[in-house]
Amino acid sequence: MRTLTMGSLFDGIGGFPLAAVHNGITPVWASEIEAFPIAVTKLHFPGMIHVGDITKLNGADLPPVDIITGGSPCQDLSVAGARAGLAGDRSGLFMEQIRVIKEMRAADIQRGRSTKYIRPRFGVWENVPGAFSSGEPKGEDFRIVLEEFLRIGFDSVYVPRPYTGRWESAGRILLGDSFSLAWRVLDTQYWPGTPQRRRRIYLVVDFGGTTAPTILFDQESLPRDHTPCIRAGKAVTGTAKDCP
Repeated sequence: MRTLTMGSLFDGIGGFPLAAVHNGITPVWASEIEAFPIAVTKLHFPGMIHVGDITKLNGADLPPVDIITGGSPCQDLSVAGARAGLAGDRSGLFMEQIRVIKEMRAADIQRGRSTKYIRPRFGVWENVPGAFSSGEPKGEDFRIVLEEFLRIGFDSVYVPRPYTGRWESAGRILLGDSFSLAWRVLDTQYWPGTPQRRRRIYLVVDFGGTTAPTILFDQESLPRDHTPCIRAGKAVTGTAKDCP
């Protein structure tokens, strides 16, 4: 079986590359602008290419990878910040992640690759739970995040707001057999050796298939016995009605 490859945007000290190598995935390149995090990742991942500032990248010129990850700046989404949301200068960089993915996929289409082989096949986004309530009306920013990922594959798609008025901590979207997206809030306290509580949204997108919910909700992949957030076949767009 071919080894999956990964590119890491907003790389920091290489959290996603570390997770990648622990799961048999090869981190190929990373985008980061701060000197100290770059020095750390050069030490731990000497074979990984550093491609620089995300705002100056063209996805078509990057080495194509199977997975693109990104934890875009959270300051404008966090409840501890000024709540400028995706309109803010920092958290608004999320749109650069979308742009890079679109550019890389467009280049692969020009190379003649078919739907499920277009790279990246998968996208991952990580951020603070404050994204669920950021924006006007409340929660609009997370709706935009979902919609932007969907529009990578479907230009005219529209994501409605949840009928409850608030986003649940887990959910999924399936569009036929050619696109899937899932999100879930995870807490670091459930990982061995992590002496803190830190809740984060993890969002996984499969641009060519239905595997995103399986990737994110497969309990056997977790080191402890978590109660499932979504029971198979029950979740709907924007909600997780069956969560305990």
